[in-house]
Amino acid sequence: MGSSRAALAATALFVVSGCSNDPGTSSAFEVVAQDQRAALLSVWASGPNDVWTVGGDARDGSGPIVSHYDGNTWTKLDSTLRNTDLWWVFGFKDGPVFMSGSSGTILEFQNGTFTKMVTPGTLIVFGMWGADPSDLWAVGGSFGGGGFAWHYDGTAWTASTQVPADITSQGRIWKVNGRSSTDLWMTGTTGSTFHWDGGTLTRIDAMTDSSLFSIAAQSDRMIAAGGDFDGALFENTDGSTWTSVIPQGGPVLRGVAAQGDKAIVVGEFGAVLSRGTNGVWSTVPPVTDRNLHATFIDPEGNTWAVGGQFDQAPTTSGVLIHQGLSLQGSFQ
Repeated sequence: MGSSRAALAATALFVVSGCSNDPGTSSAFEVVAQDQRAALLSVWASGPNDVWTVGGDARDGSGPIVSHYDGNTWTKLDSTLRNTDLWWVFGFKDGPVFMSGSSGTILEFQNGTFTKMVTPGTLIVFGMWGADPSDLWAVGGSFGGGGFAWHYDGTAWTASTQVPADITSQGRIWKVNGRSSTDLWMTGTTGSTFHWDGGTLTRIDAMTDSSLFSIAAQSDRMIAAGGDFDGALFENTDGSTWTSVIPQGGPVLRGVAAQGDKAIVVGEFGAVLSRGTNGVWSTVPPVTDRNLHATFIDPEGNTWAVGGQFDQAPTTSGVLIHQGLSLQGSFQ
């Protein structure tokens, strides 16, 4: 990943979009934290006073990064896990908050206590989403295959038997997101996507051989982002067809988030794209050259994105960027 590739990627993104005058992206991003001991891999917030970020384990004896922001102070928490990377965090306004990662790990955090849940397997849990705390989905695999989808009914996690054989043997399911318990989507390798209607998992692939690493829901569309060598960005407005919305040539895209009519995508070399109210995706001036892995927009419109050097073990160089209300305190 030399400087020439970064320059090419930046040029390609400029060609895609040019400048943006969208009022939702008028405030600049700022770097909240950088060069953390491990990559920051996921961020979730119920609002600007309740922000969670999790990340890798630097294998230095301190465990994976878990940090919470209450609107005034960042607090570092000890999950008690060791030699475990946390790839995702997702929660509910009044709790609980769930964190997932390597070795089939899913943690539930409630009332100041971490509880390690019993899960059906030991592969990496890359993503989670649910309509309520007793109706959750977790997805993942390994970097060599073994894609899975697990469901939690408030009592136990069970593995779905509807995941296709090519995914369970050689693929991965990267992320899950949705609008309700009967309208959620999963994304995976080789352009695979899956729609859950409450009873059936239906495969609806995009026209790409690349992984779709992340997915987000808006009222009128689903947005999926990814890529293996070039960035891939797709939208689905009718529930059956994925349409590419950017040309090839830009950096690989890793994370996507949506809230109301605002949508953000992040990726390699600090790339950030914003979808304006006119439906056009445009570039946002970068504030870091670190690869960004995930992003989240809280209910008040504040945007968070995290990353680092995450395509290596152990992960390093964690970064957190933010757009919106001014923050207090130093990241811990």
